[in-house]
Amino acid sequence: MSTVYALYSTPNAAQLAVNGLRAAGIGDDRITILTSEPFEEHEFAHRDKATWMGWIAVAGGVTGLALATWLARMTQLAWPLKTGNMPIVAWWPNIIIMFEMTMLGGILGAVVTLLVTARLPAKKPALYDPEIMDGKILVGVNNPPDAAVVERALNVRGARIKRQP
Repeated sequence: MSTVYALYSTPNAAQLAVNGLRAAGIGDDRITILTSEPFEEHEFAHRDKATWMGWIAVAGGVTGLALATWLARMTQLAWPLKTGNMPIVAWWPNIIIMFEMTMLGGILGAVVTLLVTARLPAKKPALYDPEIMDGKILVGVNNPPDAAVVERALNVRGARIKRQP
């Protein structure tokens, strides 16, 4: 697997490189962009914005609530205690268990979604350059169809083009 990438000092230069790659026929799914800080005002920062994490966390919370309600109610009905003319299922104490299980379900749903969408743990090493931590922005393409075309598209405003075998 070969990779061609370039490092940019400014987000405007990185945006020009991304636009150049798109104009060269490289799809967004093949373009990798890495930066050490968010650049929300630039279009390249919004490529992977859509996520189902919130809805999956809500589904986990609803599942936790349903499970807690069932567990608390069935436990109290399975071992009924004489309560002196009060209901066997006491809802006010059960609210504590229901709340905790709702939070547990939501948190587990969010964490599992994060691990799956971030592809953690990664089986293969990701594209990375230590200069990213010094404020550089990496724009690259994995397995480019034509490395010369990709290098021309990445050659924007003093970019340093590199290759990884």
